[in-house]
Amino acid sequence: MKLLFQSRYFSSYQCDKGRCFYVDFNHKTVKFSFCQLLALRQQVKNINPESHFNGENKNGIEILMLCNREHVFILDTLEILDLQELVNATFGVLELNSLLSTPV
Repeated sequence: MKLLFQSRYFSSYQCDKGRCFYVDFNHKTVKFSFCQLLALRQQVKNINPESHFNGENKNGIEILMLCNREHVFILDTLEILDLQELVNATFGVLELNSLLSTPV
């Protein structure tokens, strides 16, 4: 497995042999297909971190259900911000890798 990105709370990996991805949520590692990773990106994009600071989200938590509700995560504000960074950086690395591997 290749480490794609590591943030404060999370890490993402790519497994070429298994054609899958792993995200280490610090206490649990979840295996993703590419489609599931895209779904994670969409869920994370839909989270508005400003709602944690302007009083709309008074609890300061978000609940994520991943991989067809197989995994449930309850994340606080700092973890949400960190997960957004991880997802953006992971897809950035994947895009760079695809550009580098494409013949010119």
